Amino acid sequence: MDNYSSNCLGIHIDKSIKGDQVVEVMEALKCGMVGKPKKVLVDNGSEFISIALNKWAL
Repeated sequence: MDNYSSNCLGIHIDKSIKGDQVVEVMEALKCGMVGKPKKVLVDNGSEFISIALNKWAL
C-alpha cells in the first residue's frame, strides 16, 4: 500500500508466503517504479523476517 496515494501497488495471495516470494513481488513492483522504495513498513510476520528480504533491501 502506498500511504501517499492510498493505492495498492501489488497483492500476492497464498496459504503460506516465504521471504523469497516477497522479494519476487517487490522486484515486479520495482519495474514500475524508479528503484526500490526508501522504506518498507512490515508487520514482522515470518515472511518479513527472512534473509532473502534483508539481502534485497540492502
